[in-house]
This record gives sequence, structure tokens and C-alpha cells, in this order.
Amino acid sequence: MKRTEGRRAVVAPARRAGAKGAAQVLGGRGDLLFLFSVLALAAYGVICVYSASSYNAAVQYGDALYFFKKQAVGFVLGTAAMVGVSLIPYRKLKKISLPALIISLICLALVFVPGLGKSNYGATRWIGFGSFTIQPSELAKLGFVLFTAAYFSKDPARLTSFAGSLPVLVAGSAVCVLILLEPNMSVTMCVGALMIGMLFLGGVSKKALLAVCIPVLLAVPALIAAAPYRLQRLSAFVDPWASPKEEGYQLIQSLYALGNGDLFGVGLFRSRQKFRFLPFAESDFILSVIAEETGFFGVLALFALIGFIVWRGFRIAVSCKNFYGYMLAGGITLAFALQAALNAMVVSGCIPPTGLPLPLVSAGNTSLVVTMTGMGIVYGISRHTAPPQNIRCTT
Repeated sequence: MKRTEGRRAVVAPARRAGAKGAAQVLGGRGDLLFLFSVLALAAYGVICVYSASSYNAAVQYGDALYFFKKQAVGFVLGTAAMVGVSLIPYRKLKKISLPALIISLICLALVFVPGLGKSNYGATRWIGFGSFTIQPSELAKLGFVLFTAAYFSKDPARLTSFAGSLPVLVAGSAVCVLILLEPNMSVTMCVGALMIGMLFLGGVSKKALLAVCIPVLLAVPALIAAAPYRLQRLSAFVDPWASPKEEGYQLIQSLYALGNGDLFGVGLFRSRQKFRFLPFAESDFILSVIAEETGFFGVLALFALIGFIVWRGFRIAVSCKNFYGYMLAGGITLAFALQAALNAMVVSGCIPPTGLPLPLVSAGNTSLVVTMTGMGIVYGISRHTAPPQNIRCTT
């Protein structure tokens, strides 16, 4: 039998089944494995935040549950946002794509306004209203993905040329510049990689992709050389024991935690490095505490769950027949994957130490709520997308 005849034999009934399946899935349950995996990882993060922060919170704030309570509130708010946004047909999000980008840029600029911007450890990365703070860079990543997905979906032909991609490059560059001025080199790199990744997901031409990648790669060493503290961090990365009490201190303490964890860890809640030896144990370096308490196999299980979420997210993107849904799900999943990978490389000493939280796990309500909102969008896309049909081509 010819290949075309075989296709007709299986495609005709598959189309009827697919139409019926699509009608049942639209507004249905969606990818519940993805949903429960995200909730499980975020819930595990609340436990890890308590373990990593209890001693420091008791010493600094007089309340061992200080960070735990904030993370628990963030988990509840993030869950509500995740479920709420998943009920919205994802195509309606196109209407807010440009406002989302503009609001993100405004919020990034507001950190430099005296009285609004909040500084910590020499960086101004937060907007504060009394005891309430927001980290605009977390909003900016989601806003950029929303804008890029909507822009390219209006005319996919824009991906075929450098000029067609220019608005996305301008938007991404604006976000990167404002974040870099805070300064926050790690999130800047994350957004830059996200911009390139979304162009790749969209299928931009090789010439246009090279025209973007080459300047970005050249800019990284230039930015490192432009700031003395970045050079010091690079030097500490090469040989942290050359300055064990200064620039190399954090990486050394992280490596101690990783080594102390061995294969099976010292036990949950029994980390020693969290007793104010390891800076930012509840946020940027929470993975070090997890590795010390649960060991190699605990970290392996953690990243198996992260990898499963990434796989399901990209699967949802590929299954979506709508280009906007594909770009949106793919971009949000890519942002999550990039940040998780960069955090792991920092903690293990594979790249110079920078401040970047482990998504859904590290302490920080803005990161947690925004990340869960993004995952809610991805889950919503799965709810409004028919599952792929298992169609085999016979010959």
C-alpha cells in the first residue's frame, strides 16, 4: 500500500476522534501531571525554606518561622493565581501583552526612584511600600514572554528577518539594561538567554539568530571587565581559596555543604551550614542546604522533578496547534528551565557566583507568585488544547 493511502486509512477516523477529543478537552482538566508537579515542587520549597532559614530568622528577627510564614503566604497566593489564570482562555492574554511589557519596564525604572527603591547588599532591586516589597525583574521576565509570543503570533513571517525581530530585541534589550543598572548581572544574563531562546523556538533564520548571539556573547566579558566587583567574583570563581574570607567565602561554604551531604545527606532540618556559615541559605543558595540535608540522591530527585516539569511544559507547547499558545508555553517553560540550570551551576561552582533564586523553591514571594502564575498559564494552555493523537503511518 502506498504511504498516502495508509495515511488516509488512519487519519480519517483519527480526525473524527480528534474533533470529539478537542471538544471534551477544551475547558477540561488539562495536564494534571504538570499541575500537581508544580504544586509539589512549590510545597517542597516551603519546607526547604523553613529548614534553611529557621536559625537565621530566629537570630535576625526573633522568629524562627519568619521566612516560613512569608513563603507559605506566597504559596497560597501563587496557588490561587495559578488556578485563576488557568481558567482564562489563553488567547485573551494577547490583549494584555503590550501593557504587561510597559508595566514591567515602568516597575523596573521605579526601583531608582528615591523612597520607592529598596537597596540591599549594594543593589537596588526592589520596590517597597512599607513592609511590602516587589522584585520587578521577576515581573519583567513574564511580561517579556507575553509580549514576544503575541508579537510573533500576529505575523510569524516577522521571524524570517532581522528587521521583523527588531521590536523583540529592543524590548529585551530595554529589560536587560534596566536590570543591569540595579545591578543584577545574573538575571540580565537569564533574560538575554530567554530572548535568544524565544527567537530559536519561533524558528528565526540562522542569520538573524547569529546577528543576535554574537553581540550578546561579546557583551558578557565586556560587562564583567567594566565592574571591578565582577572581576573579583570571577577571580574567586577561578580560585575561591585565594580569598576564603572575602569573595571566595560564599562559594567555599556552598562546596562544604555539597560535600557534607555525600550520597544520602545528614537528614532533613539537620544542615550545619545554615547556622549563618552560608550566606543567603534560604534564597540564592538554598540548593546547597538541600544537598547537605538530602545528599546527591535528594538533589537528583529534586532535579528529576524539575526536569519533568520542563518536559511536560514543552510537551504542552508542542501539542498546542496555535502558534501563540506554542510560543507562550514554550517561553514560560524556557524561562523556568534557564533559571533552574543557572542556579544549579552557581551553587556547584560551574559559573561565577551571582544572585539568582531557584524557581519555586527559594525564598521570595515575588518570584514564587510570578513563577506559579506563569505555570498557571501553561496549564491553562493544556486545558484548552486537544491532546496529541497517537496516529501511526502505515505503509
